This record gives sequence, C-alpha cells and structure tokens, in this order.
Amino acid sequence: MLGNEPVFSKEECEQIIKLGNSLPKQDAKTGFGGDNKKDYTIRQTDIAWIPFKRMPKMYGRLLEWGLRFNNNYFGFDGLQLAEPAQFTQYSQRHHYDWHSDSAYDMEQQPLVRKLTMVTLLSDPKDFTGGELQLINNKQMYSLKQGYAIFFASFIAHRVLPIKTGTRISMPIWFNGPPLK
Repeated sequence: MLGNEPVFSKEECEQIIKLGNSLPKQDAKTGFGGDNKKDYTIRQTDIAWIPFKRMPKMYGRLLEWGLRFNNNYFGFDGLQLAEPAQFTQYSQRHHYDWHSDSAYDMEQQPLVRKLTMVTLLSDPKDFTGGELQLINNKQMYSLKQGYAIFFASFIAHRVLPIKTGTRISMPIWFNGPPLK
C-alpha cells in the first residue's frame, strides 16, 4: 500500500541522510539470532541504526503514519515502535533477495514484526535499479523521495540490484503481540 503524500519533505530527507551518514555503518546480515550471518548472494547493503533519542520528531511522524495505515488498511493489534529505524544504503550491485521481515526467534524478539514501512530518502534520479518487489503481485515499486510503502511484515519482498548510483531508504517495523 503506497502512501499518496510524502511522509518527509526533501529537506527532512536530507537531514535524515546527514544523520545516517554520520552513524557507524554495518555490513548487513541476514537472519535472526544464531542464524544472523553474511550471505552476499542474498543480501549486500550497508546499514546503520538511527537511535530513538537522535530524531524524536521523525519517530513521532513514523508512528503517526504507521498507526494511520494500520487503522485504515491492516487492523493489527497493539502496534508499537520497538526497534529503531534502519538507515539502508544500496550501492552498485547491492540488493536484498526474497525475504520477509517477520522475526523467527521469539527469545530474541518477543514482539512480532507486523507492519513494515519503507521510506525512500534519496532522490530517485540519483540511482537506477533498486526497485522494491512484493511476492504477492510481483509488481515493482519505485518510490518518490520522502514517500513510503506499507505492507504486512510476513509478505516476502526483495530489492532488485542497483545498476548505478546509491539508493537510500529507511525501513522500520511496527511490532506487537503474536498474530492470532
């Protein structure tokens, strides 16, 4: 479900990018808990975690949008922001193959990821490739800067390889008690 208006302005996206670029980067891994490993055939991207205390207004806006979309389209119980947003940079040939965002290790993560929100922070003119694709309809989504897409976290999705430039996005997950 695509938002029909931007979550963040161009200037706000640039502020988030500036902060994200100042944070320590990690080579992204796949899996949860003991299965958390690097596998470049599945995922290659650089990430950082945006601390809640560094951008409280941003988190307030993300929560507002997530709850609005949940109330209008999904109806999941007890949603909350329990994890920080991920600042994600995809450079040339970076990608993330088919995966879901649901947590499988309930000891590590007692709340279930229910709703995924991905906001595009970079200008789409700055990269080619990198389309988001959901498995349920195989449609490719190319977002505008500052816009977001929402989907149930258990739906498999992927980010196609970047051909040129750098795609910067910000996934965040709304967690809650296990699905019934």
